[in-house]
Amino acid sequence: MQPLELWGGTNIWLVAGLCFLGTFVWRAIGAAVAAHIDPDGAVFQWLNCVAYAMLAGLIARILLLPIGILADTPTFDRAMAMAAGFALFLVLRRHVFAATLTAFAVMLGLTALRGQGILG
Repeated sequence: MQPLELWGGTNIWLVAGLCFLGTFVWRAIGAAVAAHIDPDGAVFQWLNCVAYAMLAGLIARILLLPIGILADTPTFDRAMAMAAGFALFLVLRRHVFAATLTAFAVMLGLTALRGQGILG
């Protein structure tokens, strides 16, 4: 059997169906368990802290050790974009979308200014 024949016809629908079932099963379990979770409980609070710590680690990695095309940008530009986004996040009382757009706009503006030679 050729490699391309494996993904043709019914096989692709079989793989898609298995993927659907794989995600559906975990979603169904999550929905069933969610009704029994106390959001003020110690376990939930611990999981919340772990999630925030992982997010903080990811953000720090993006800022300090970026990969891909982001690695070509100066650390100062990434830090300024992140600081502007975080400041707006605090000013607008945790409005994530506006903060993200602001960080993107600052990064885009700094990159454009560097491209034109206005910034060093």
